[in-house]
Amino acid sequence: MLCQLSINNFAIVRFLELDFKPGMTSITGETGAGKSIAIDALGLCLGNRADASTVRPGATKAEVSARFSLNDIPVAKRWLEDNDLDHDNDCILRRTVGSDGRSRAYINGNLVPLSQAKNLGQLLIGIHGQHAHHAMLKSEHQLTLLDSYANHKILLDSVAAGYQRCKLIEKELKALTQSQHERISRKQLLQYQVEELDEFSLSPGEFEQIEAEHKKLANGTALVEACKNELFILQENDQGSVESLINAGITQAQELESYDPLLINVVNMLNEALIQVQESSSELETYLAGLELDPQHFAYLEQRLSQAIQLARKHHINPNELAAHHLTLKSELSSLDSDEEALDDLKQQVAASRDSYLLHAKKLSRSRCRSAKELDKQVTQSIHELNMPKGKFSISVTFNKELSSANGCDSIEFLVTTNPGQPLLPLSKVASGGELSRIGLGIQVITAKKVSTPTLIFDEVDVGISGATAAVVGRMLRKLGDSTQVLCVTHLPQVAGNGHQHMFVDKKSKAGKTETSMTPLNRNQRIEELARLLGGDEITNNTLANAKELLQA
Repeated sequence: MLCQLSINNFAIVRFLELDFKPGMTSITGETGAGKSIAIDALGLCLGNRADASTVRPGATKAEVSARFSLNDIPVAKRWLEDNDLDHDNDCILRRTVGSDGRSRAYINGNLVPLSQAKNLGQLLIGIHGQHAHHAMLKSEHQLTLLDSYANHKILLDSVAAGYQRCKLIEKELKALTQSQHERISRKQLLQYQVEELDEFSLSPGEFEQIEAEHKKLANGTALVEACKNELFILQENDQGSVESLINAGITQAQELESYDPLLINVVNMLNEALIQVQESSSELETYLAGLELDPQHFAYLEQRLSQAIQLARKHHINPNELAAHHLTLKSELSSLDSDEEALDDLKQQVAASRDSYLLHAKKLSRSRCRSAKELDKQVTQSIHELNMPKGKFSISVTFNKELSSANGCDSIEFLVTTNPGQPLLPLSKVASGGELSRIGLGIQVITAKKVSTPTLIFDEVDVGISGATAAVVGRMLRKLGDSTQVLCVTHLPQVAGNGHQHMFVDKKSKAGKTETSMTPLNRNQRIEELARLLGGDEITNNTLANAKELLQA
């Protein structure tokens, strides 16, 4: 629960330090005194938007801090532990706003993003504003109220997760489907190209071999003549072949070596040269004997080489890259076939995820229907107590799978009849302003009982209510305060008198400056304040007596 609130230089507040107790706390004051200022300051701590106008004129910054006891709020304790922000059983939220409009949020002394303050704040406090009953006319708010009462968060999370899965897979399917036409065109082209290259069937490295063999056969005649000339030079020239010259050199060297043994190396090298010449001649003779100049094979090579060059030009690549390009195209064609399989698989996934989503959505719908029947009875009883004895309230829950959303497939409508014999009609078409505020207040109080938030704030939710109805509202809020901390800003004595404690808001102006204060009232002060609310500025013995009776009641 909220234990303490400290406010510095916020709006027209210079300094306030307020201690809060369990139960229902009534907050009253004159019109314009700033009864809602503590709630506004608290909202700042909880992550509400801030700007430079919230800083008191003349001050450099506004600062608000709120201390909460977490003894009965295990969900908030777990949140703090999960975010490494826990500190014993207390939690302190602090917010500062500079005169330049910049603000900072702190949790237990740790600087945090504003989003974290908001997330934690939702676990600590629920605020019901004076115009909350107008929001009830909107279908989405009606759904929120019903879900708050039903308290089926696990079902809501399952439906939301299923919806997100459906949307994600549908998005993938849509993207793949949109590119299907392009894939079909590309696949047709690839099939033609791959079939053409399959038919040509050029293996890796084959083009280089063809090119080399074609070059050899194209120069076959010149190659034969050159080989014969080489053999003639090496061994067949009668006037002096290489072999005969080396032999003569060997003879001469041997004679020299007989004169000087140191020349033996010359003899050895010439003998080796002779051997190399003889082996070269033998190699040439073997090559020449095996050389075949087949015109038909040459024509085949020329045709294949021409085809390879033509295909390479068609694919805008070099001929020696054709075989690798062929493999690349086949791989791409295979991947397109895989895309078609993926498309079929995604269609099956979409259907399966849709079925799973609808299964959870139907469970959620059934839970809403059960809770709607319970809420129908409680709200009907509540509006009877709130001076609408013939009124009847009902919630229509309609399941329609075409309305799929993260909140399920239900359309919700609050129906009401205020007079006997009249049919149930939508709330917006039947209820007057006063009736709407009473119905809205009844729903807020009933749903608040089912919400785990330990502190609830009602900011002038009793607008449009008076007399005996106001007394019933006061008793409702007090009963709620028996199990939950309730802060209620009100202008009705019948509501204020039901508080377990009472705080008075006062505004004073001095030396051109305005300042608001908020002080707890003792019993006698409460009687005087209730008398003021009953009779206005003129307090008589009768109004004091009525106030005393009201407080005792």
